[in-house]
Amino acid sequence: MAGMFKALGDPARLRMAAMIAAVPELCVCEIAPAFTLSSATISHHLKTLREAGLVDCERRGTFVYYWARHEALAELAALLDGARQPA
Repeated sequence: MAGMFKALGDPARLRMAAMIAAVPELCVCEIAPAFTLSSATISHHLKTLREAGLVDCERRGTFVYYWARHEALAELAALLDGARQPA
């Protein structure tokens, strides 16, 4: 779980993860214009999110489509919800 939080610790990755989680799937061509980052940096951030288990992807022709791994997001939410409960 620490790896997931670490991946989300970067503001750009947090924003990318939120964009991806908000829709069923998102093409990298829809993610890139929202940032003033190079395509290599965007690819690196998406790879980090993928390696952390937060998103998954599939290449379709020349584009890559990303979607949230909702079970991973549910684990994070459950951990945070448990931390909020009074002792």
